[in-house]
Amino acid sequence: MYLIKNLKILLSVLVILLTFAPNAQSTEECFENTSRAIFKFNMAFDDLVFEPLAKGYNKLPDPIKKGTSNFTSNISTLLSIPNNILQGNFKQLGHSVGSFAINSTVGIFGFLNPAEKIGLIPHNEDVGQTLGHYGFGPGCYFVLPILGPSTLRDSLGMLADTFVDPFAHITLREKELLSTSGNTLDYYSVKITSSIDFRADNDKNFESLEANSIDLYSSLKSIYLQDRENKINNSIKEEDDWGGLDN
Repeated sequence: MYLIKNLKILLSVLVILLTFAPNAQSTEECFENTSRAIFKFNMAFDDLVFEPLAKGYNKLPDPIKKGTSNFTSNISTLLSIPNNILQGNFKQLGHSVGSFAINSTVGIFGFLNPAEKIGLIPHNEDVGQTLGHYGFGPGCYFVLPILGPSTLRDSLGMLADTFVDPFAHITLREKELLSTSGNTLDYYSVKITSSIDFRADNDKNFESLEANSIDLYSSLKSIYLQDRENKINNSIKEEDDWGGLDN
């Protein structure tokens, strides 16, 4: 009942977006000066908070880092399930459901990844990708505080994610689902841990990009937009040197 209700919400959002934003097929800058100012703030925040955390995280034993990464990735698979249904991608739906079920049980709550060993490799899917699948373009580009690069489509998608993601249902909304419940702290703990894991994985990439980019703002914008396009098209290029911009 939960899934059906929230899929209806997402479909309603989709209809509204396609009705009132017919020209949002190309990416343009919105409030570039403001975005660049926010970008500078984000870089300062990264220098003070995320980079030190990432470097500390990288000093942890490999089994702990790998297990943590597996755990957060397994939880993110829950968001892929309703989006696979909406996109009609039932092959990936099987990968998502099978991977989550196996890793959450045999894989000890997702800290291990036995599903991958038997060929179950789910793609990360979110509402922004689903909107792109149905032809809704990115709209204007801008930078959000802390969250970083985004577009009109992806920002609206992030809001819609909290309505269709089962993990958000049992944590942010503190509702019970299949005898499982959580709280807001659980939700943000997983999201923050996932962000630190991503930052740690890409520490060398960030250093190289900062050292070699004439305009770091434009470089990260290009990487973000290309990554999102690859994900919408389910391109094999999404597994690039950055491992996909999931955070």
